[in-house]
Amino acid sequence: MKNAFYAQSGGVTAVINASACGVIETARKHSDKIGTVYAGQNGIIGALTENLIDTSKESAADVSALKHTPSGWLLAHVDTRMKIFRSKQSRIRKIDRSI
Repeated sequence: MKNAFYAQSGGVTAVINASACGVIETARKHSDKIGTVYAGQNGIIGALTENLIDTSKESAADVSALKHTPSGWLLAHVDTRMKIFRSKQSRIRKIDRSI
C-alpha cells in the first residue's frame, strides 16, 4: 500500500478546497490501496521542507467541511485544525469577504 501526497499551486480558491476534500475522501474510500494522504503545508513548499499534514488525523466531518470553507482558509492556513474553523466560522467569512 502506498501513501499519497496532495499540494496545490497558484491562487487558493474554494474549488481547490473542494478538490482537497475529494482527494482525501476518495483515498479513504480506497483504503485498501491508498494509505495516508499527506498535504503539503503551503503547497509544494511543504514537500520541499518536509512540512506535511497527516490528513488521517482529521475527522470525516472536518474533511467534508472543506467543501464549504472560504477560499484560502485550508491551504493558506493548513496547519490550523478545522475545529478552529467551525468555532470561528462567522468571523472567517467576514475576513474572507474583506480580502
